[in-house]
Parts: sequence; structure tokens; C-alpha cells
Amino acid sequence: MKKIVLGLAFLGLLNACKTSQIQEAKKPIVASMDLVNVEDDKVMVSVDPDRFNNRETITFYIPKTVPGTYSNDDYGKFVENFKALDYEGNELEATKEGENSWIISNAGKLDKVSYWVNDSFDADEEGGVFSPSGTNIIKDENFVLNLHGFVGYFDGLTEEKYKLEIKRPESLIPGTSLNLAKADTEKQESEFKTDVFELDRYFQVTDNPIMYSKPDTTSFMVEGMEVLINVYSANNKYSSGDIEEGIRKMISAQKNFLGDIDNTGKYAILLYMPSMEKPDARGFGALEHHTSTVVVLPETMQPAQLEESMTDVVSHEFFHILTPLNVHSNEIHYFNYNDPDMSQHLWMYEGVTEYFANLFQVNQGLIENDKFYQRLSDKIETASNFDDTMPFTQMSKNILEEEYKDSYYNVYQKGALIGMALDIRLRELSNGESGLLDLMKKLSQKYGKDKPFEDDELIDNIVALTYPEIRDFFDTYISGSTPIPYNKFFAKVGLVQEAFETKTGYFLKGQTPYIDGNPDTGEIFFRKNITYNSFLDEMGVEGGDILKSVDGQQYTIQSAYNLISTSQSWEEGQEIEFVVERDGEEITLSAEAKQPVSTSTRIIEKDDDTARVSLRKAWLKG
Repeated sequence: MKKIVLGLAFLGLLNACKTSQIQEAKKPIVASMDLVNVEDDKVMVSVDPDRFNNRETITFYIPKTVPGTYSNDDYGKFVENFKALDYEGNELEATKEGENSWIISNAGKLDKVSYWVNDSFDADEEGGVFSPSGTNIIKDENFVLNLHGFVGYFDGLTEEKYKLEIKRPESLIPGTSLNLAKADTEKQESEFKTDVFELDRYFQVTDNPIMYSKPDTTSFMVEGMEVLINVYSANNKYSSGDIEEGIRKMISAQKNFLGDIDNTGKYAILLYMPSMEKPDARGFGALEHHTSTVVVLPETMQPAQLEESMTDVVSHEFFHILTPLNVHSNEIHYFNYNDPDMSQHLWMYEGVTEYFANLFQVNQGLIENDKFYQRLSDKIETASNFDDTMPFTQMSKNILEEEYKDSYYNVYQKGALIGMALDIRLRELSNGESGLLDLMKKLSQKYGKDKPFEDDELIDNIVALTYPEIRDFFDTYISGSTPIPYNKFFAKVGLVQEAFETKTGYFLKGQTPYIDGNPDTGEIFFRKNITYNSFLDEMGVEGGDILKSVDGQQYTIQSAYNLISTSQSWEEGQEIEFVVERDGEEITLSAEAKQPVSTSTRIIEKDDDTARVSLRKAWLKG
């Protein structure tokens, strides 16, 4: 069907050429944002397309979801006072349909649409939007512009060029990997500036976040790549200079690990650090883009915690330059922002990325082998709380459906373990000569950022690029329902698992929480199907219990980090009281504070067989 449509379009072009050899170039869609005249914590946006000919109606959309989030966030709910205007400034009829679209009548008369946008950071529980994919508006101080939350698109025009014009206070500067277009000097005044960016298609709009704040920027070069760091710290606790050394060390190690696979010329890290004293962003983590990442971390972190978190979080996002940014399917390349078809390869997009974000650290000597093994053990334990027989391709394809969406967290757990097992198997079949990174390099060369693959053909192509035996691996452990026998793969590289007792936090085991939050209600609840530490066992907590208060203090998702921080100051023997809601009834639980412990497994090197030790070295250091 695509070939037929293209053929008809080509014939139409030939016919058009008979009547006119010179055609007027199509104008870009102009999206304008006013960050100066902010009203009631809202920003005015207008989107001006070229003239629509022979169209009775046109639909304008704000995204329902965007690549990398794997959730339906409905950014249209933050839009207010939507208007469609003709060339004389008169309103045209515009009917809102659902949360994210407006049908505009008399499309041939349409000049532009305009609307006000509220930010997600200020909404109750952020409107269910993960902070790094959300938006922030603080007049004259900070704007986090994940542009999918501000700029929409017209039906059928996502492949058209965009011109982005942002009017901003003179005192604020843009943090972004985008290059400014030639400035329009007539629009520059002493109180404000207008930044102009030119983009090839709508995907580039959504793929290039911008953070405006007062100057706090650090930049440096790493093997021909410019790295930009922009930091907004609500109470000025941290600056870009505080994290520069750690970021430089990390990205240098990543570039060395990747070799010549990465050709990114500029990469921007936009770090937003909210105060924990008032409602603000509370979803901590990051969202990847081709040449940048948005990071949200609490300002209350200690310097050592911040450095470790930035290493783990940003390294994951940076490795997305491999996949899905350089290796991805049609579903991602031609992403439908309001009715998406999902790819079946989350095991690669997120799982392999998370695996590399840990492997490179041991490969480049940033962590010791034991710490890498412990991270694998933690992932095995966490993954065991999910259905281990669910085919990963099936889960991935249906991740937006109610039945599957709760399994998304497992892509960072079992998904990474799939990467590990596949890496070991590739090393085994090649006698240590090549592994998963080599495969990803081959896929990057075969495809690249502008050449998507057919979703159903990826596994066949991987087999063709590697070994026939790899098909059995996919059929069994990724497309199939057989749990991965981790000990079998560890044995290939001289490793074994053994049980031991470990200390935990009251609400966290390492980076794994015992609690979770309901974004619709803001309630904190104890996770189901996990093994609790000794303190929570003694307290009598059950999976699904809603935590109403601790020692009389109520907590919600917004104050969850305060709960964790407070628990760190509990004294040995102190009586702690929980009020939880269980099956609709409130129950009071109590226990004495004492160091929580949990029984876990760890991976150790326990085989000195020369061949297995050699394979292990190739796996970790090759």
C-alpha cells in the first residue's frame, strides 16, 4: 500500500509539473512559545502551518505518549483555552475530541492555533507523568521544556519541517544540544530574546528538550564530542561544576567502551534538582533522546549519592544512542503519538541498554567485579517477582495494555539479564572473540538512525549476523516462555550463586524499593510478591498495604523521599508505628527500629578452569 500511495503521489507531481515548472517552497510549520508573558503559571503557544488547500477539516494533536516512556500520559490535559484562528484573527470552530485532539472546521481558512499550557510539575501528583518526561514553568527562573508537552502537530504533517521560536527573558539561557538558527535581530530587545531553532520533522521537536534557567553551564570535549551540562538546583545546593568531573570520567569510559560506534557531535545533560520542601517534581530518573537526556534527582542527595546516581542514570540514557536511537523498528521511527503500535523488542531497547550501563563500568575499571556481580544478583532477585514465563516479545508488544503495563519495570531487570545471557552465549560461540557489543555495532552499521527495521525481521537478521544456535536462544528465552537458567550461563564463565545475609534500608534494598506509589491517588503502598526485610516482616506488613502514616506523619508520593530520609535517622530500639489500610480497614502496626537484614544471593568466582576463566575475562574485559 505504501508503494501504491507513493506512486500516485509521483504521478500527481508529474501532472503538476506540466502546468508549473516552478513551485513555491513549502513553508515550515512555525511553533512559537512565550516564556516572558507567563500568566498564572502558564505559557502561551501558537502553531502556524502553511495554508491548507481543499480541506474541510483538520485535526490538531498534542501527544498522548512519546518514545521512551512506554506509558499513556495524555499531555493534552495540560492544555487550556485552545483556539483556531483564521487569517483575520477570527475564531474558527474547533471541537475537542478526547483528551489530546481538536477537530478544526473550515481548515482552508486556518491561519494558526493558539493555546495555554500548564506544567506537569505543579499538577497534583504531576498528573501521572514521569518527571523527566514532564514540564516545568517557574516565571523568570526555570522552564523545563520537554517539547512534546507544549508543541503539537497537525494530522498528516509530522514529516514537515518545523521552525521553533521561543521568546525568553534575557536573564535565562537555553540548555540544549540544538544549534541556534540565525537570530532575527528585529525581535531582540533588552528585556527578552527570541531563540530560533530549525527542525526537519516533528520527531526532532519531541527529541530535543530545552531547559531554560539562569546560567549554570559546563562544557568539555571527549574524543571529539562536546558535552554540555546544565543544572538547575532549587536552593543552589549544586552547580554544574560539582558533577563535571564525574560526568567527564563516566562519558570518557563510555566512549572508550563503544569505540568508533558513536558519532554524536554534541550531547547535553539537563539536570533538574527540585527542593523537597514544596510540591515539585518527584519522579526521579531520566529520559533519553538522541543527543541529550533530561535528569531529575532530589537536591537533598549527598555528593557521593549524586555522583553514583548520575553515573548509573546518565550512562543508561547515553547508551540509548545504540538502541533505540541507532537501531529501531518502524514503530519507533514513524511513531504515532496518539495511537502507537509498539515494538516487540523492549529486551533490546531497554534491557540491553541497562546491561551495557553496568557492563561498561566493570569493563572500564570504574567498579570491581564483585560489585557488577552483585548488581546482577539484585536484578535476578527483583525479576523473580514477575511472571518469569511471560514471553518478553509478547509483553513488549502489548506494554501499553492494562494486563502488561505493570511488567514494564522488569525490562530493567530481566531485560538486562537477557542481555547478559546473550552476551555470554555469543562469547562462548565465538571462543571469546565477540559479544553483544559487537552484535550491536553490526546492527548499527546495517541500519542506523535513519533506516528502521521491520519488527518481525530483527531476530532473523541477528541470527544471520551471528550463529544459527542464537535462534534457539531467542525462541527459548525471549520469544518463548522458558525462564533463563542463570546458573547454567554463570557456569560457562566460572561463576556460582550462594546465599548470604545482607543489610538493607528500612524501605530500600540497595536501589530496589519495598514501596511504590499510585499516581492516580498519590498513595504509597507496599509492593506485592517481594521478600521483605526483617524489620518489615516483624512489623507485619503485607503486600498491597497502603501506608497512611508513620509515627503520626502522613506521606504521599510527593513526600516519599522524606519518608526514606527520616527512616535513616531512626535510633536503635525506637518504637515505630505504621498505620496502614488493608482491605478497606485501617490497621496499626508497630515494631522496634533495628538494622534491617535480608537473605539474598551473591555471585562469586569459584572456578579456576583455564577455559572458563579466559571466557570470563573476554566477557568482562573484552
